[in-house]
Amino acid sequence: MRKIWTILLVLIPFALFSQRDYTFHAYRGVVDDAYNFWVSVPDTYTEKQDTMPVIVFLHGHSLCGTDLSRVRKYGCLDAISMGRDINALIIAPQNPGGPWNARKVLKVMEYVEAHYSLDTNRISIVGMSLGGYGTFEVAATYPEKFSAAMALCGGSSRKEFCGLNTLPLWIIHGTADNAVPITQSENIVAAMKKCGPTNLLRFDRFKGINHSQLAKMFYLPDTYRWLLSHNKQDRTVNKDISITVTDMNAAYQNIDRSANRITVVNHNRSGEVTTVADNSADTAKTATANPNASPSSKPSAKTSSSKSTPAVHVVKRGDTLYSIAKRYHTTVAKLCKINHIKEESILSLGQKIKLR
Repeated sequence: MRKIWTILLVLIPFALFSQRDYTFHAYRGVVDDAYNFWVSVPDTYTEKQDTMPVIVFLHGHSLCGTDLSRVRKYGCLDAISMGRDINALIIAPQNPGGPWNARKVLKVMEYVEAHYSLDTNRISIVGMSLGGYGTFEVAATYPEKFSAAMALCGGSSRKEFCGLNTLPLWIIHGTADNAVPITQSENIVAAMKKCGPTNLLRFDRFKGINHSQLAKMFYLPDTYRWLLSHNKQDRTVNKDISITVTDMNAAYQNIDRSANRITVVNHNRSGEVTTVADNSADTAKTATANPNASPSSKPSAKTSSSKSTPAVHVVKRGDTLYSIAKRYHTTVAKLCKINHIKEESILSLGQKIKLR
């Protein structure tokens, strides 16, 4: 009965709100020897309560660098930009390059815990590709910090994984993954079994799915429902929520790009704060905010400008059909039809994608 009520409490926020205001806080250089990072704050956030759950998102190799805006190309932040309702604080650090460092991720988390009101019993972590490697690394190093973890097409060079046995963990890997073979996840599962019981583990092999296709997981409401259904005070794994290949392939359906309104707030080491209209909306309005402004500052409505659409887009690092469709205000289905390709097609650098 308690599990049923837990699931209902998680489903209610997704069902009640069809539109929400979000503030994306960008932190650069504010934590020594750590990563720059985003914190996404929904308008349901209040400083006087500690009931807001947290999801830590670790990106893949294509989003590495020093341009923090790249972290919005796919994943949790992009899902919000595209209209998905995630009623939680999202912590999204940027890795400048190389493997994810668990200690640096922890320092970012500790900064957020010190500056935001949140539920420390409901902090989950999810990552894909290099971020999947990072999820294994961080969760295995600090399992006591997390209520649940989800690793998509990841792997690890660690030698010890016993910490993963102590928290709900969902591993998903495609059998057709040529970038990170599914054996990487299988090896981790084998190592976990040597540590003892793996009753908190879920391991799904998605038949015929390649590496890039798992990015669709970030646009499924059930991904977040599963993460948010766990609590550190009740170490059980939710097996009532399932995600199939069919579900994943329908991830972009029923997305309303105008459902969420977003404002970007920039924070730097000196304490200066500026508020900028959402860059993804092609707006240019910028205003200076109070340096002591609350993290829950309300966003302003988006404005838009019309731009002529070029004939083709040349694929750059980090591009996906989804991000290209978003940039040129079209749909993945339309791009696939024009270019005679499929949604699961892998794009190559320099490839020309017809837009019209």
